[in-house]
Amino acid sequence: MKRWFVYFLFGTAGAAAAFLLYFWMGALSPLNGSPNPNQSEQSMPLGKAIYQAKCATCHGASGKGDGKAAPLLNPAPRDFTSGMYKIRTTESGSIPTDDDLARSITYGLYGSAMPDWGPFLHGDSLKAIIAYIKSFSPRFEKEKPRVVDISSPVPSSASSVANGKRVYAKLQCASCHGTDGKGTDATATDLIDDWGNEITAANLTEPWTFKGRSTARDIYLRFRTGMNGTPMPSYVGSASEKEMWNLANYVVSLARKPVWAMNAEELKAFYSAADAEAKKNPVERGKYLVESSCEGCHSGYSADGKVVPEFKLAGGLVFDIYPFGKFTSFNLTSDKETGLGNWTDAEIKRAITQGIQRDGSRLLPFPMPWTSIAQMPDDDVNAIIAYLRTVPPIRNEVPLPEKPNIFSYMWGKFEMLILKKQYPGYIYPLKDFSKMEHDAKGGTDGGQDSEESQNTSSGSLSTPLVVHNENPFRNDVKEVQP
Repeated sequence: MKRWFVYFLFGTAGAAAAFLLYFWMGALSPLNGSPNPNQSEQSMPLGKAIYQAKCATCHGASGKGDGKAAPLLNPAPRDFTSGMYKIRTTESGSIPTDDDLARSITYGLYGSAMPDWGPFLHGDSLKAIIAYIKSFSPRFEKEKPRVVDISSPVPSSASSVANGKRVYAKLQCASCHGTDGKGTDATATDLIDDWGNEITAANLTEPWTFKGRSTARDIYLRFRTGMNGTPMPSYVGSASEKEMWNLANYVVSLARKPVWAMNAEELKAFYSAADAEAKKNPVERGKYLVESSCEGCHSGYSADGKVVPEFKLAGGLVFDIYPFGKFTSFNLTSDKETGLGNWTDAEIKRAITQGIQRDGSRLLPFPMPWTSIAQMPDDDVNAIIAYLRTVPPIRNEVPLPEKPNIFSYMWGKFEMLILKKQYPGYIYPLKDFSKMEHDAKGGTDGGQDSEESQNTSSGSLSTPLVVHNENPFRNDVKEVQP
């Protein structure tokens, strides 16, 4: 099923929009948390310089997990100020050891956006970044890690797996993970972490997504230590050491064959089953597609390039691409005046697969990648529409596309193709949506801008992204004043 997301995001038209958005969110160093150009890296402590260059985009400059990319990531980036970490070898509630942090940084956290930094950070650099991350929480100065005493493992066997299955039932693991480990008949599906973020219980049949890795020892440690800040508890006192090892062996036994190890017939059967499963819950399928593919463009941003959660899917990101025109991402919420509330399913489908708006005008295949969405199965397109129908209304009026007259358009094309002129494309928020958060919470009309937000609209980013049209893949971005 995820193959469609890959095609969608990196299809012919989708690649341009996704790449422009990537650069806007992460390529401009003063906007993404990398070192300020006025402060040389030599004058910074090593750990801070590495953090600002590599970590702040997700975890935030102050370590609160509120970097500009954070609203688009699930699971959310760690809030370092709390001193709470999921993947540890320490008791429930305890801070992690330096080795715990080193493993997470070196190997990454599977099933999340946290990559493995091992090839780039080691030795003094690794020590420096660990020390800097610890400095965000006073707990590391006041507390010492309480390392667990790992008991002798129980070798995997048919008997151990059978006993582990009984422990699975005893501890009611199926309430979150389902009777089969992949969510079937799960009753606890609306899980929230201690920071109020939505989280999803692990699919136990896909061990390559386990954040703390997937050996029996790794899995045992999750039962032994719990995952701080999440609904996943420590089972100390609820299960014996032997029971936790048996449970770990049972979870290991649930692993399915990964797609990269399947033959053609197995792949066909796997995706047919996945398609059938998705059809059972089109809204959930649509939510996955929209959250992974649409939120980045169709959301309101603050002036410093962060998605404002209250304006997710409410549109408002401007793509100014000469000579093609200026396009503002549409409000996809169910608001009847400024969103999709009064659109029919057929009208939405026509817009996202044919690029035809309600008034009959045609969208270019970029930045809205309707040519790629058109290649998706009808079931997935219908699932997207079904989910959009459930999105609560947010009033946010966005302007219609501004297209040049035919003479300006043809002259611009002539300049680019014949005269080889390079014209930049700009991406910036229509307004600073962070100044309008109260509107989404029941304040004044979100469609009416305050005087302050009006003064910052059409360029609220003091340094919008500039990407040269002649090759959007070159690392040739510059800052300009609007």
